[in-house]
Amino acid sequence: MPFTDRIDAGKKLAAALGQYRGRRDAVIIALPRGGVVLGRVVADALDLPLDLVVPRKIGAEGNKEYAIGAVTEEGGAVWNESERAQARDGYLAKEVAKQQAEARRRLELYRAGLPPRRLKGRTVIIVDDGVATGHTLRAAIETVRTSGAARIVAAVPVCPEDSADRLRREVDELVVLETPRVFWAIGAFYDEFDQVEDDTVIDLMSPEKI
Repeated sequence: MPFTDRIDAGKKLAAALGQYRGRRDAVIIALPRGGVVLGRVVADALDLPLDLVVPRKIGAEGNKEYAIGAVTEEGGAVWNESERAQARDGYLAKEVAKQQAEARRRLELYRAGLPPRRLKGRTVIIVDDGVATGHTLRAAIETVRTSGAARIVAAVPVCPEDSADRLRREVDELVVLETPRVFWAIGAFYDEFDQVEDDTVIDLMSPEKI
């Protein structure tokens, strides 16, 4: 079931999350950038507040698109340990520092004018436009967990079966619309999968819309 675009995927994901509609203790947490487009659709459909966390992928040396780990906003990290062991220490240190700086930049930019994020004791529904290795979502889960969430739900339109199996062990509930056995890239499951720019995220996260 390919998705027309992130808006279409958001509507379908919201339908699968209908039990959370209007829940006073629930909040949608989106992952920038693409996940915020989808997250806004889900939050509006379920009448829930929208916020975000900013994990950052650590790509493999020589193939930055392939994630071998991810860093959290707070400086922690999750890894594919076997692939981490094959990477040069100098490369990892440089890339981790670079991505942590970018996470801080995006967090400050995207949440400008918003009140402090409050997740303690809440049901937190983490959404993104898809999962490949799952490292970035796992880093987001770590941020939400350390923020004191009472219940963590991860919800994505598409995720390979092996990544879904790992993620189920880290959350209270995993909602996935498609778990293809053959998986090449998240964008392959969308008719339109354009890059999302900072300005779009800023607009979707503006205090007037929150």
